[in-house]
Amino acid sequence: MNAMSERDRPWLMRTYAGHSSAAASNELYRRNLAKGQTGLSVAFDLPTQTGYDPDHVLAKGEVGRVGVPVSHLGDMRALFEGIPLERTNTSMTINATAMWLLAMYQVVAEEQGADIAKLTGTTQNDIVKEYLSRGTHVFPPGPSLRLTTDMIAYTVANIPKWNPINICSYHLQEAGATPVQELAYAMCTAIAVLDAVRDGGQVAPEQMGEVVARISFFVNAGVRFVEEMCKLRAFGRIWDTVTRERYGITDARQRRFRYGVQVNSLGLTEAQPENNVQRIVLEMLAVTLSKDARARAVQLPAWNEALGLPRPWDQQWSLRIQQVLAYESDLLEYGDLFDGSHVVEAKVAELVDGANAEIEKVLGMGGVVPAVESGYLKAALVGSHAERRARIESGEDKVVGVNCFETTEPSPLTADLDTAIMQVDPDSERAVAEAFGRWREQRDEPAAQAALAELKRLAATPANLVPATLDCVRAGVTTGEWSFALREVFGEYRAPTGVGGAPVTGPIGGEGNEELRAVRAAVAATAEELGSGRLRLLVGKPGLDGHSNGAEQIAVRARDAGFEVVYQGIRLTPEQITSAAVAEDVHCVGLSILSGAHAELVPDVLRRLRRAGVEDVPVIVGGIIPLADEQALLAQGVAAVFTPKDFGITTIIGRIVDEIRLAHGLEAWKVTPAP
Repeated sequence: MNAMSERDRPWLMRTYAGHSSAAASNELYRRNLAKGQTGLSVAFDLPTQTGYDPDHVLAKGEVGRVGVPVSHLGDMRALFEGIPLERTNTSMTINATAMWLLAMYQVVAEEQGADIAKLTGTTQNDIVKEYLSRGTHVFPPGPSLRLTTDMIAYTVANIPKWNPINICSYHLQEAGATPVQELAYAMCTAIAVLDAVRDGGQVAPEQMGEVVARISFFVNAGVRFVEEMCKLRAFGRIWDTVTRERYGITDARQRRFRYGVQVNSLGLTEAQPENNVQRIVLEMLAVTLSKDARARAVQLPAWNEALGLPRPWDQQWSLRIQQVLAYESDLLEYGDLFDGSHVVEAKVAELVDGANAEIEKVLGMGGVVPAVESGYLKAALVGSHAERRARIESGEDKVVGVNCFETTEPSPLTADLDTAIMQVDPDSERAVAEAFGRWREQRDEPAAQAALAELKRLAATPANLVPATLDCVRAGVTTGEWSFALREVFGEYRAPTGVGGAPVTGPIGGEGNEELRAVRAAVAATAEELGSGRLRLLVGKPGLDGHSNGAEQIAVRARDAGFEVVYQGIRLTPEQITSAAVAEDVHCVGLSILSGAHAELVPDVLRRLRRAGVEDVPVIVGGIIPLADEQALLAQGVAAVFTPKDFGITTIIGRIVDEIRLAHGLEAWKVTPAP
């Protein structure tokens, strides 16, 4: 194959960023753009994603923690101060409150004098995967889909270069999806959205091609980069067929599969984290090597994300990885490297066939929304994730530095763990809350309340809600007020956990399950000694962190080990967790927090349990917890802390049994050695 006469234009290069406050994030964005980043990818904090103001009880410890807090128009102005939005391609990872954030973005652009018809960028706006993976949903599936279709209809008419939705299979893989499941469930989501737009009456039939042309995808790429590259080719093939046959789109340009990517974070390891660099490079190759299936935008995680929040330097390293490939290598000088490969064609065909079969199964249930509501999709992902974890624990799947090649030299990158990650200033939450209070005091209160009343009135009708949302933005309404106005009309939704429907982790009596059998024996014996029938474990997700994969895997394995598991899903207050622990008379409380809010939320649970007179119930904690925080939690009374380095789930369950025994004055069973 001969080199091309001209190099292809590189993909958009982004880093997923935002923290502490709008002003601090604006400074970070300016620095990143100066380093050669060609697009922005905004990370919002969990209160913003789930529709809470910074003074709400559930926002405690979460403000500015995993992204930037944007509570009103003033915050959005500060976030993009000095950044010309008409010339900036901005991706916003926002779903339940996507309409609200896009409306604020539009108003800021108007204030800059921009022509909104020229705005380019993306709102993720895929609510289906929130019920299955990230957990930042607010409203039930039906009203959520209505908000999505309203946004699509509005942007096609008014912001025609904007991608109003990113069908997001990325988080499906993070939740355990196989390549076939990732293909199938993402495509089923796209079908549900396009069906709703086609049948909703807001878009004329002749405009469906314009709608399809604005649908983009956000995918994942794991370290099995050949299979992942084939998956992306399969995605393009299935999308072309669906849009041509189901929606009659005849223009091949409108049917093009358009996607951005963040490569896999699930596979990043806390052990020997320097190995994450080569993992990231291999995963990037999966979405860049094949010209016919190349990503249009790429953002890479940082090497230390399994340890905590990356620093600007860590994000720069990931940006430079992209730049070296795009500008130093000759990749962009050639056509597709895999045309004519029998191996690639066979794998693509296998993935297409498998995905089509699963798509038909989901459509046979009535589509993706009924499949979410029934719990089928969540149970399928929890089961797949459990199988993956079991393969790692058994050594069938090799993870360098974790279950093989564990001997290592001391790493200069992590010699000082306290400086190896970014620390969010604990005072920033207080400052954000104080600024929020000043905004409320200074706005035109009657105008804000009138705009909210009109929003609620229209939400009870079929009207498109974007214009009313824009009026709320201009009147100074806050993120929490907008979402709670719609909560009053639409209600809230607690998604199925998938734990009850997940399969048992292999045959209990099978070869290789000796440790699980030993833990089951310890659970049974301990329950008998305590005279309690069965040991009861409460798995709790305090705060707004919706990443429940770890909690679900602990719940499933504890169930398989003989525990009675109390798991009520995500988004609980410390008070609710304490009340459940007392009401269910549990023997252990397990808290899972990945957002970094553990320093606030765990001590709160401990205090409440003590006030309730609960003295013999150990509290264990799991999450992305720096060593210094781990020591602080242990000093405050936490029995054990587990982080990503503790990959053996059955071993963790054994430790839980021993903590229960020690709390009751019994000799440790010692199913597994203490660390």
